[in-house]
Amino acid sequence: MRALWGLAGIIAAFVCGLAIAAGIEDGEKRSGFDFMTPQTQALQADDMSNPGMLWVLQGEQLWQQAEGRVGVACSGCHGDASRTMRGVATRHPALDEATERPIDLAGRINSCRTRRQQAEPLAPESDALLALTTYVAHQSRGMPITPAADSRLAPFRDNGRRLFQSRIGQLDLACASCHNDNWGKRLGGSVIPQAHPTGYPLYRLEWQTVGSLQRRLRNCMIGVRAEPFAFGAPELVDLELYLMEQARGLPIETPAVRP
Repeated sequence: MRALWGLAGIIAAFVCGLAIAAGIEDGEKRSGFDFMTPQTQALQADDMSNPGMLWVLQGEQLWQQAEGRVGVACSGCHGDASRTMRGVATRHPALDEATERPIDLAGRINSCRTRRQQAEPLAPESDALLALTTYVAHQSRGMPITPAADSRLAPFRDNGRRLFQSRIGQLDLACASCHNDNWGKRLGGSVIPQAHPTGYPLYRLEWQTVGSLQRRLRNCMIGVRAEPFAFGAPELVDLELYLMEQARGLPIETPAVRP
């Protein structure tokens, strides 16, 4: 497996080159869905075939399940998720008033568990956290991404942009080297997509499971031979904040399917 990552990294360095793009124009924005084969597109489009829908169903059950010392379910406070959670995923990460920094959707769920339900936080990438996050995000499917218009988020978004454009790892590549400058080209037989987080949590065929955007960002960091940030690290949330701004206007697809 390490040998495969090494080969992929060498190819990435060759394909992506040295330039850093300024960004992708609004008229050129494309979801990762547009770069997939017709077969994978069909898998995502059919809810009866989309494997990510299993996590949506699990999340729906957890939504109704009482938790913590308070013994209250998510639905006990928020009611019908199809109504109260509609649009929530389109504007996360959002500012968390308690910490005065951005928080992503999974972080918001865990924050609600610890503060409101007085329950233990769910582990990163655990089935339960992925299921609840997928279920909540699914309520916004089809809605355009509309990042929160809060000026207090500006320095964190700027940091996300800096991270996206900064060269890292032994291969000395930035996220922008591939996803801004060379989208549409091929890397190891796969088309390089633009880095728009429209469908997370999503089902990745490579993983054979649902995973978060943070998992994907960490995979990319490992691919360029950099030390990945820990799950939940503020840098990963800042990156997501910037990526959501870049994806402004594209529709939420959760649960998306990717190769």
